[in-house]
Amino acid sequence: MIKKSIQAAALAAGRVTANRRMLPSFLIVGAQRCGTTSLYRALAQHPELRKPVFHKGVHYFDVAYDKGLGWYRAHFPIQSPGMAFESSPYYLFHPLAAARIARDLPEVRLIVLVRDPVERAASAHAHEHARGFEPEPIFERALELEDGRLAGEAARLRSSPYAVSHAHQHQAYLGRGRYAEQLARLEPLFGRERVLVVDSGRLFADPTAAYARVLRFLEMPWHPAAFSRHNARPRPPLPQSVRRRLDDHFAPFDAALTPWLGAVPSWRA
Repeated sequence: MIKKSIQAAALAAGRVTANRRMLPSFLIVGAQRCGTTSLYRALAQHPELRKPVFHKGVHYFDVAYDKGLGWYRAHFPIQSPGMAFESSPYYLFHPLAAARIARDLPEVRLIVLVRDPVERAASAHAHEHARGFEPEPIFERALELEDGRLAGEAARLRSSPYAVSHAHQHQAYLGRGRYAEQLARLEPLFGRERVLVVDSGRLFADPTAAYARVLRFLEMPWHPAAFSRHNARPRPPLPQSVRRRLDDHFAPFDAALTPWLGAVPSWRA
C-alpha cells in the first residue's frame, strides 16, 4: 500500500513535468513468456538506455490508452541523452496497440521475442494460473476453452477502443503463439526495417551474440551486460500426444517466421 501511494504521488508529479520527459525510442512489444524480462533487464544495464521510472511495462497502448499521452510520458525520465524504452508484452497481441504506437511514436523501433509456441502456451498457462487469472488448472482443458472464451473479443476491443478483455489478455494460449499473424499487423505500419524479431531459444543459448544484435539494431554502442533468466515457473512435462497436436497446429505459422528471423526457428531446426 505504501509503495502504491509513493508511486501515485510520483506519477502525479511526473504528469506536471510530462512535457520535459522522454518518450520511448524503442519498445519490447512481446511475445509474452518469451524472455522479454530477461532482455529488458540486460538492456536496462546499458548506460545510454533509460527504463521507465516505476516498472518494466507501462501497458499504455493496450489497456491504459484512455489515460492520455501525458500520463504515459510521466512514466519516463526527464529528457537526457540516450534512448528511453519499456517492455509490455501484450502490445504485440492487442488488436489496436500497433496502430496506436505508430500514431504516437512515429519513429519508434520494435523488438519482438518469439519462442517455441507449444512451450510458450504451456508456460503462459502456468503463469496465469499462478497469478489467479486462469481458474482452470489443467492446461489441455484451458486449450479446449480458448475458442469460446475469445470468441468475438478482438472485434469487441476494436469497436470499443477503451474496453479491456480478461480472456483476450490472459487466456490466449494458442492465439498469442501464432506470431506470424501478429507480425503481419506490424509490417504495414513500421516496415520490416524497424522491427527486430529475436528467437529466444538462440537468445538463451548465446545471450552475448543476441544482445549484440539488439544493440546493432538500436544503433547503440557495445556495453557488456549480465544476462539471466527471469520468471521461470516449474510445470509438468507435456504429454507427447498434446505436443504433437500443437506442433501441427503451429507449423504453418512457424514457417512464416523464417523471413523475419533470417533462419528457421530454433525449435524447428
